[in-house]
Amino acid sequence: MDPKKERQDRRDAPVSDDTVLKIAKEIAVKFIEVGRLTPATFDETFKAIHTTIAETVGKGD
Repeated sequence: MDPKKERQDRRDAPVSDDTVLKIAKEIAVKFIEVGRLTPATFDETFKAIHTTIAETVGKGD
């Protein structure tokens, strides 16, 4: 198979909800590490991160 086509097929593959959650978690952890996310703002910020990722990969409601 052509490597370019194979890469394109992977890009078009659906992203699972679990993967979106894992990515959001990793970003939240990085934000905590650099001090941009605190327990007081976690709920709002995590929802925003998760929603942005879901919309980006086409899973947004």
